[in-house]
Amino acid sequence: MLQDKITQYTQEIEAFAPNSAHDVEAFRLKFLVSKGVVKSLFEEFKTVSSEEKRVLGKVLNEFKQLAENKFKEASEQFNNAADSGQNKSEGDLTLPGEGFQVGSRHPLSLVRKEIVEIFKKLGFVVAEGNEIEDDWHNFSALNFAPEHPARDMQDTFFVKKQDGNDVVLRTHTSSVQVRLMENGQPPFRAIMPGRVYRNEAISARAHCFFHQVEGLYVDEEVSFADLKQTLYHFVKELYGEDTKVRFRPSYFPFTEPSAEMDISCSICKGAGCQMCKQSGWVEILGCGMVDPNVLENCGIDSKKYSGYAFGMGIERITNLKYEIRDLRLFSENDVRFLSQFETEII
Repeated sequence: MLQDKITQYTQEIEAFAPNSAHDVEAFRLKFLVSKGVVKSLFEEFKTVSSEEKRVLGKVLNEFKQLAENKFKEASEQFNNAADSGQNKSEGDLTLPGEGFQVGSRHPLSLVRKEIVEIFKKLGFVVAEGNEIEDDWHNFSALNFAPEHPARDMQDTFFVKKQDGNDVVLRTHTSSVQVRLMENGQPPFRAIMPGRVYRNEAISARAHCFFHQVEGLYVDEEVSFADLKQTLYHFVKELYGEDTKVRFRPSYFPFTEPSAEMDISCSICKGAGCQMCKQSGWVEILGCGMVDPNVLENCGIDSKKYSGYAFGMGIERITNLKYEIRDLRLFSENDVRFLSQFETEII
C-alpha cells in the first residue's frame, strides 16, 4: 500500500542523523534523484483510485517537503562545519600547503635573456621599436635598392600604403638601428631584440615569424677588428671556451664589408651531424661594418664616424643550445615541450 510506504520512509527520514558529508550524499541519491524514492512514490500515486488520491495527495506532498528539508539541513550542517574547521574528518587543516607550478620560462626567453646579459656586460644598452614599420626605416635607409628581392610580396608582409609609402611588418630589427641613429648622436652601443616577420612557408626549419637580436656600435675609429673581438667574446660566453669560430665573406645591403660567422657545431662537436649538414660548422649570425650610405641616411658624418652591426636569430641559437630540431615547437605552446625548461615553484 502507498500509505504504508510513505509512513515507513517518513520514519526513516525523521531518524536520519548523518555523520559525514558522504552520508548526506547517500541520502540524496536514495530519496531525491530522478530514480529515487520520492519520484517512485509519485509514479505509484498515479495508479491509485480517485478517493485515495484525495487523501494521499497532501500526505505525499508533505513527505516530499520533509525529504527536501532534511537534505537541506544536513548539507548546511556539514558546509558550516567545513568552513569553521570543525569537521576534522574531511581533512587535517594543520598540514602544510602543497606548492603548485605557475609555468616554465619559454626557451626563447631564456636564451634572449642570456644574450642580452652578455652584451650588457660589454656596455650595450637595449633598444626596442615598432613591429609595424614604413618603407624608409625597414628598407630605404638601410640601402635596399627599389628592385631588391626583399621588397617582393613573396618575402615581406605588406600591411597597407600610407601617404604613398608601403607599411610592412618589419623583416628585421635593423629598423630600430635607423631610428636610434636618426634621433641621436654617436657614440651608439646598443642591441635590438625583437620579433620579425618573413613571408615564408612554415616548416621544421622556417617560420613566418621569428626573433632576432641585432647589435650596433658607432663611434670614431671603429674597426672590423673591434667587431671580431666582440663576437669572439660573445660566442665564448654563450657556448664555452672550446668553441671554434670562423668568418666568411658575405653581402648585406647595409654593411660593407660583410661577413657571416660560423661556430663549430655544439651538438656533434665538429664531427658532422644533421644540424650542421655534416660540415661540422653552423652559421649563427651575419655582421659587417655599417655602410657609409646608411650613416649618411641617418644624418651621421661617415667621414668622422664608423661602426659595425650584427644580427642573429634567437631560434637558431636556441636550437644549438637545447638541440631542438623543429622551429614549430617554439610557437605551438605544447606543455610537454615547455615543461622541460626552467620552472618556477611557489
